[in-house]
This record gives sequence, structure tokens and C-alpha cells, in this order.
Amino acid sequence: MAKAKSGNSKKVEPPEPPEKSIDDRYERRSKAFARLSAGIAAGKYLVPPKFLEGQARRLHVRTTIREDHSARISESSKEAQDKFDKLSDGLFHFFRGTALLFYRDMAGEDGHMPTVMALGDVHPENFGVMPDRNGAPIFGVNDFDETTYAPFSWDIKRGAVGFWIAALEEGDLKPKKARKIVRKFVQGYALAMQRYANKSTESNDAYRIDNSPKVIQRLFEQAWEERKDWLWDDYLTPNGRGFRSDDELQPLSTEVDKFQKAINDLARSNGIDAPDRAGELKVKDVCVRHGQGTASLGLPRYYVLIEGPSQDATDDIIIEFKAARRSALDGLTPPNAFDAGKQAERIKHGQRVQLAHGDIFYGAVEIDGKSFMSRERAPFRDDIDLDDLSFKSWKHYAKVCGAALAQAHALSDDLGRIDYDVEPSIMDAISPLELFVDDIVRFTEEAVERLERDHAFFREDHKHGAFDSLDVVFR
Repeated sequence: MAKAKSGNSKKVEPPEPPEKSIDDRYERRSKAFARLSAGIAAGKYLVPPKFLEGQARRLHVRTTIREDHSARISESSKEAQDKFDKLSDGLFHFFRGTALLFYRDMAGEDGHMPTVMALGDVHPENFGVMPDRNGAPIFGVNDFDETTYAPFSWDIKRGAVGFWIAALEEGDLKPKKARKIVRKFVQGYALAMQRYANKSTESNDAYRIDNSPKVIQRLFEQAWEERKDWLWDDYLTPNGRGFRSDDELQPLSTEVDKFQKAINDLARSNGIDAPDRAGELKVKDVCVRHGQGTASLGLPRYYVLIEGPSQDATDDIIIEFKAARRSALDGLTPPNAFDAGKQAERIKHGQRVQLAHGDIFYGAVEIDGKSFMSRERAPFRDDIDLDDLSFKSWKHYAKVCGAALAQAHALSDDLGRIDYDVEPSIMDAISPLELFVDDIVRFTEEAVERLERDHAFFREDHKHGAFDSLDVVFR
């Protein structure tokens, strides 16, 4: 209140203007976490939200999930509610779909550890078979939506938690066996990283059907399908001229010109000369793809049908365009100068670094002024069926995934923006190895216990409609 000017009249200061929108409030919250992260990384004694308990933790979980899905909730997206139903169904789905919640608990941690191009969302189903630059199948990390530069240990920690939860829920295994699977994952990473430190072969290595362990060879065999059968069984109309209409595919045939421009922009940006298998990169049809993904469920996603050389709909190619969003790690990692530009450019950069032999159609374009990432769909694009793994196969699979992650990290100083030798630095950081493995196991057990409590909070809140709308701002 201001001082009186004269007599009894007083001037009342106007209240502060309200925040412009819910997005403004969430942006302020995001910046607050960035300051928290920077402070912890600088050695200040600050308390991250993982130490919250009871109602305070419940409100943190609720607000973080609302914030992470603000656009989808505000648009009253049915797929947003489908996602929340899916997260409610199981702990593994909840873990996969709440990366922002996970990483806010880690804000600023491990600032002393070597930085790599991190995948950001490591778990057993984010490794799989996909096309390489020539359209041939390879195995490796296959989801780059969260990728950014971060301490290498962040990927290991999230991967360890992912393997633990998946082993319990998808594999129906006990904690004692899950602990052994996590150890195999970390040991597989360390063994591969030591090999790259001794002999730099990471740029040339690739898991193919001829050189992979048996558990991955079986995945190659199970994933394979003839392109003609794949196209006609899953996507095309009876005449083969376009996408069929069903509960997953919604044709947008009037949008061909718009997406032809997107394909042309992609070809120009990636330096793609129309390959033999893609004809003239002519767009035949476009559709919206509904109901796909876990973390990305509810984000706009399109499939574009490219006419193949034969022009008989037996060798057509499908390019996927998916709306890009901010990485869950953004502002939470120890400070670094990385800025790839728009979100799809960040994703494209991560894929180019981490997958040396990757899909030539992996890229970034703008559609209607929004940032979209692109990649090729393929008949053999698949991940492993976790329900079918024996305990022995789980251990083998975890070890291979650890090695594939090590290869992705080791490329950070070859193809990325790291200006020192990553491999020997990481080997120094994880020495002595047994202590490092024990630390990761202890981190995992604590994180899983916290995640179980968070999931219980979420399920109860979801049942009461907490995610039907955003936080209300009264002043």
C-alpha cells in the first residue's frame, strides 16, 4: 500500500497482473527446476523433490504430470485420457510415460561424471530391430525423443530401473532375479565400453542377424516380414492405392501436397538422393495414426505412403512424421551449452550421433509451423516380446542392451559435440566396477520403491478425475 498523499485519501496499488496462461505458470516451474539443477550441480546444499513425502509428494506428482501433458489436456484429447488409463494399468507403463517425473528427482545429479549424447529414455523396449541407411535390419537403441547431452550415468540409471520393473511386471520375476538382470545390464555396458577404450571400433560395429547373440538373432527372425504382406495386411486399401480407414488409420488424402513438400524438405535437409527402393519419393497418400506409443500417446502422428519403383504397391515405403516435444531432461541436466534448435532438430542430432548406420529418413521438418521428427516404418521394425523371455534370456538380453548403449555413448566424441575421449573417461568414472554396479543397484531399489508410491498416488488421483483438467490459476 502506498503512503497517503493528503487528507484521508489513500492510493491502493493495483494487484500484480495475473499470469497470461497455464503455460506461463508451467514455464516458470520449469525454470525453477533448471535453477535447482544448476545449484545442485554447483555443489549447493539443496533438496530435490525425491525427498518429499506424503501429501507434498502426491501434489508434486500430480502437478508434474499435468504440466507434462498440458497441451494434450487443454485440447481435451481422447488419446491423452487413453494414455492416463494406460499409465494406471501398470507400473512399467507408468515408468515409461512419466520421464519428466523421473528426471526431476535427479535434477543436477552426477555433474562430475563424463557427459555423452544420452538417449534419455533407456528401458528394455527402447532397443529393437530397425532399418539402417540401406534399409537392412540392425539392432540397437531405437527411440530418440528425449535425447540430449547428459552424464552417461543418467542413461544407466534409467535403464537399470526400466529393466528391474519390466523383469518384475512383464517377466513375472522376483526382485532377487531382477537384481541380477540389472547387474548384467551394467556389466554389459562396462565390458563394451572397455573394448571401445582399448580398440576404437564403435563407428563400424552394428548388430546384424549374422553377428548377434542368439537372443537377438531370434528377434531378427521373429521381426522379419515380407514388405508386400506387411503393406497389404496392415495398411493398404484392397486396390493398393492408399491407406485404408480403420480405428488406427484415418486417411487424409486431401493433404498429399502438404506432405509432398515435407518429403521434399526432408530429402533436401538430409541430402537424400532418391534411393533405388524409394522411386522418385512421390507421395501416394497420407493418414493420421491413432493410438500408438506410450510416452508420445496423444501427440500428432502421420504416416506418408511413398510409391516404390514397381508402382504396384508391393514395395512402397512408409515414412512416419511425429510431433516433437521438449526433452524430459531439458533444464535438469548439469548445465551445458547444447542447443540444436527446434525439438525435432535435437532428436535428429541425437539419432545421427548414437546410430552410426541409421535410417536415412530420420530427420526434422516443419508441418503447419510445428516441429516434426521423421523416420521410416519397416516390415521388420520391432522390439522384443518381454513376456517370452526366460530368466536366462533376460540376462543375455540385458547384457546386449548394455553393450548397445555403450556403443551409442562411445560415438559422442566421434559424431557428437564432445571434445575429449569419452571411453577412457567413463572407464575411470566407473572404477572400481563392483562398487559402481552396487551403487546402481541401490539407486534402482530406492527409485522403484518411490515409483511404486508415486503410481499409487497417480492411480487414486486419476480415479478422481485429477487429469481431466489443468491446475486452476486464481491469481
